[in-house]
Amino acid sequence: MGVLTKKPKTFEVQFSDPNKSAYSGGDKVAGQVIVEVAEVVQVSAVKLLGIGCARVEYNKGKMHCRDEIEYLKYEDVLHLDHQPTVDADDSITLRPGNRYKFMFGFELPQAGCLVSSYVGKFGSVRYYVKAVIEKSGHQYAECKRYFEVEEPIDINTQELMSPVTGAKQKKVTCMFIPDGCVSVAARIGRKGYCEGENICINAQFENSCSRIVVPKAAIIAKHIYRANGRTKEFHEKLTSVRGDHIISGMCDVWQGRVLRVPKLKPTILGCDIIHVDYCLRIYLHIPGSEKLILDLPLVIGTIPYNGMNSRTSSMSSQDGSGTSSTCVSLPSSPPSYSEISRVNHIDSSFIPLLDDYDKDDSPIFMRIHALPPPPAYTEQN
Repeated sequence: MGVLTKKPKTFEVQFSDPNKSAYSGGDKVAGQVIVEVAEVVQVSAVKLLGIGCARVEYNKGKMHCRDEIEYLKYEDVLHLDHQPTVDADDSITLRPGNRYKFMFGFELPQAGCLVSSYVGKFGSVRYYVKAVIEKSGHQYAECKRYFEVEEPIDINTQELMSPVTGAKQKKVTCMFIPDGCVSVAARIGRKGYCEGENICINAQFENSCSRIVVPKAAIIAKHIYRANGRTKEFHEKLTSVRGDHIISGMCDVWQGRVLRVPKLKPTILGCDIIHVDYCLRIYLHIPGSEKLILDLPLVIGTIPYNGMNSRTSSMSSQDGSGTSSTCVSLPSSPPSYSEISRVNHIDSSFIPLLDDYDKDDSPIFMRIHALPPPPAYTEQN
């Protein structure tokens, strides 16, 4: 009888449906373990394990934080359909030139007991099948095959189909001197969205400070990790849209400004150590000051809107083009040169230049000197 001195020529896990993108609670995971050897091998067992685990690991100050939660644990000893001759010690002899197939199949825990697959900066939720060859009761070789789990989130519920609204206001100062205020009020048709759907934003922005502000909106992912009683949070901007500049004393209105939901992992709420949530962040960029931020909560689901709910909700899933308009009337005739001069000559004699970057850096100013009015026509003659 040969002694195992070489690794198996072929040792891999194959799923019955290789095109299946994701499994859900209650689904059956089935397939086969393929083994080919280069020499005669005496194997005591071929085992299969199904494993699912959430892990978190990061440093918080001087503390190393680590935690994990197990969601799937399955183990079985695999057998061949046409079992070779079993030796007296219950071992199996595998010979070169043959392709051995060990079939397997098991059911995942029911829906609600699993958490969707996830890979983040400080943690992950992963599921995989591991096959192990044992010889003389000891592990000799192993192979793994990962698979995705996606727990269904149906956005066609009353909670997720309800409109979301919010409003915020911010007082602006310059060197501790009041400089007016800015405000935003916004509404979206529903809370739940799926990949590829459009979020139609209705919003009003007002600017009564002396600076030029820029309205923007973005989908933000909030990744929260918990371990050893400590929490680490990471925010990520995924996609965004911007509006027109709003000068002092003016306002802007968004009527159905569209922001398409990109390819995203669904919201993760059922895990104690990893939490992934989303929000629609609507904000005003103010040069030389912190942004005015309004966050509207979002839930990214897996079962899209079916069109059977209220008319208000259906409007939020339709395609549309963003429009922008001012909410103040324009003067009937252009202002005079002297009026422009007086407008430009503000008390501080500084006017902030527009800065489109999303950074809380120092404002950039330019000094404007009041210009004398042009000479009258008679003086030129």
